[in-house]
Amino acid sequence: MVGSCRQISKLYPSAEKAVEDITAGSTVLFGGFGLCGIPESLIGAISKNPSIKDLIAVSNNAGIDGVGLGKLLNTRQIRRMVSSYVGENREFARQYLSGELEVELVPQGTLAEKIRAGGAGIPAFYTLTGIGTLVETGGIPIKYKSDGEVDIFSEPRGTGVFGGKRYIMEQSISGDYALVKAWKADELGNLVFRASANNFNAPMATAGKVTIAEAEEIVPVGELKPDQIHIPGIHVHRIVKSTGYQKKIEKTTVQHDQEQANGMPESMKKRIRIIKRAAKEFKDGMYANLGIGMPMLASNYIDPTITVYLQSENGILGLGPFPTKDKVDADLINAGKETVTVLKGGAFFSSDTSFGMIRGSRIDMSVLGGMEVSETGDLANWIVPGKMVKGMGGAVDLVSAPGTRVVVTMDHCSKDGSPKILKRCTLPLTGVNCVNRIITDKCVFDVIPNKGLLLRELAHGCSVEQVRAATECDFSVAPDVAETY
Repeated sequence: MVGSCRQISKLYPSAEKAVEDITAGSTVLFGGFGLCGIPESLIGAISKNPSIKDLIAVSNNAGIDGVGLGKLLNTRQIRRMVSSYVGENREFARQYLSGELEVELVPQGTLAEKIRAGGAGIPAFYTLTGIGTLVETGGIPIKYKSDGEVDIFSEPRGTGVFGGKRYIMEQSISGDYALVKAWKADELGNLVFRASANNFNAPMATAGKVTIAEAEEIVPVGELKPDQIHIPGIHVHRIVKSTGYQKKIEKTTVQHDQEQANGMPESMKKRIRIIKRAAKEFKDGMYANLGIGMPMLASNYIDPTITVYLQSENGILGLGPFPTKDKVDADLINAGKETVTVLKGGAFFSSDTSFGMIRGSRIDMSVLGGMEVSETGDLANWIVPGKMVKGMGGAVDLVSAPGTRVVVTMDHCSKDGSPKILKRCTLPLTGVNCVNRIITDKCVFDVIPNKGLLLRELAHGCSVEQVRAATECDFSVAPDVAETY
């Protein structure tokens, strides 16, 4: 633009026109996290064009049934999904387990970094995420046969040793097209995202050979202040105005009145016992990440006399309580796709920046759920092969970060009474030797390196003998063990 005031508009008249040259078999990056910040208009335009098919769709999530990428699954326009978490889409799970859809599951932070690296021209990088798991060794089912047998497995990753530690080599990802959603754009393609709708949109906007952005508002060139722009227009090739978007919320979650114990099912009473005990793990000034489900609820019981900074891997630091009904915001969700608020001093950022914090050991503690934990601190919490596919989400990244304390909250036994704390995990691992503490409805265990489990505390009404009967592996007992919660 030096020496000239000429401006080249990248504005297209419609989403249909912007996507019409996407060819069958293309690799397409789709921004968003859950339903937050997804390019609804562009996805809708693709769903109406049957010639756009056999896509390799790269997206953190697969939408929900009939919404977001759920539309393209219903129209059978996607051949392969590259994602980290797909737990809320029943049609996705059906197509995957029946052999109709190929699925490449990737840890969420690795996925974000693969895309960031692809946009930066970096062909590959090394990471600790997934060492010792199927991410490294291969064997994650990508495609099933119609009879339930696995047709295609993931391949082993290369490794390298740096500073005496083994790392996995991950190849970057770029797309033939990248489809992203912005809050505001100008005709030069400069983009601004709003709140947690930044997420995967920012890295994906840089990683497409052709990046198409839809924006809720398109403003004249010069109206966006340079220091407010998240993605400069050099990365964006086409812009369309968002039309007919709904901005649906997967899990509208609001503040409730103080919990009422009367009439509460026993299963919920048990969960609250675990949650309240987990809340005692927080220390003043701590930066912590809470997994979806039970761990996230622990934030409701943090000691009000201390300050804890909660990080959400979809791009928030400073998570606050759930909103009141009048403050629900579709652009403000946590990693569990629940509506949230942000405290004073909080910040929003992209998914690749978020996982840079995690891999860089800026998070003091991660609290996660678990399906199984072994006596050496191995964790399994993301898949039951052939039966349940949720995806690993950000858990593999969180447990791989050096120096981050990992606390697992879980029921001590399965619904059928079988132990979930085992000599060796039977399910595919999330991480190896990664758990520091286990909190269940019966007790608190510490994992002592090279020694095994140490029973630290008992829940009220539980004895050491009852814990032994409900635990597969052996354990030591602390001399001062007592009922504490």
